[in-house]
Amino acid sequence: MSDRRLTPANGFVAASHLKGQVEAEVFTDGMPASIGQVIVDLCAAPSGKRDRQLLLGAVVTVYDRRDGWAFIQSKRDGYVGYVKEASLTEPAVTTHRVSTPATHAYATESFKAPNLLHLPFGAEVVVIDERHKFFETPHGFIPKKHLRPLAQMFTDPATVAQLFFGVPYLWGGNSGLGIDCSGLVQAAYHACGHICPGDSDMQCDSFGMLLPEDAALHRGDLIFWKGHVGMMVDGETMIHANAHHMAVVYEGLTQATLRIKAQGDGEILARRRVP
Repeated sequence: MSDRRLTPANGFVAASHLKGQVEAEVFTDGMPASIGQVIVDLCAAPSGKRDRQLLLGAVVTVYDRRDGWAFIQSKRDGYVGYVKEASLTEPAVTTHRVSTPATHAYATESFKAPNLLHLPFGAEVVVIDERHKFFETPHGFIPKKHLRPLAQMFTDPATVAQLFFGVPYLWGGNSGLGIDCSGLVQAAYHACGHICPGDSDMQCDSFGMLLPEDAALHRGDLIFWKGHVGMMVDGETMIHANAHHMAVVYEGLTQATLRIKAQGDGEILARRRVP
């Protein structure tokens, strides 16, 4: 059975490449668009629960629009769902992404100017012009030190994950305003140039390579439980977003393993390493 999170088909409309595999009244190649709001919920159904989130500048394919909702697929990780139609804009070729925990877009080239937008790590923008200390974008002026070109990737996913330390836990969250365990892993590895699935079960099944149970753990290794994932920052400590602490925290792997088992979520399912 196909995974509805990754299958652009909803019974009425489906992607053209699925013809003969699924039933639909309409098959279409869809139309490109960009996310035009800072943080947008990607929902399982119109007005339904949040599955994941998309950030400003994310590229999507739109397969259907009706009743104020759009049925879309994220270009980056293939995740499918519904966003409010008003959150979409014409496709934009972004040039830079926010590379600090957060930043602001200002009305002018001054830190004393009115701030127009709060932008989280990973949001993407189009740089129109370069000034002395700011980049000009359609959203306002952003400090140059807070942006980096899209091609300039981070090299250590654990360093990226540590930027989120203390961020509140949010089921399905993908930003510095709220994030969950798999969202943290995805943000960290995306920033390093890896195409990472959006949910922990997908990550556990296919992301990176499996490690033997007795393998020494390295920085960046992923530890999976049923419905949960953490990232090692050294051989004994991991960072993870979790509902026990309701935040992104550091926790010893031994302590976390005992706690997770005691709360009824079982033993470690897998250890994985991304080369």
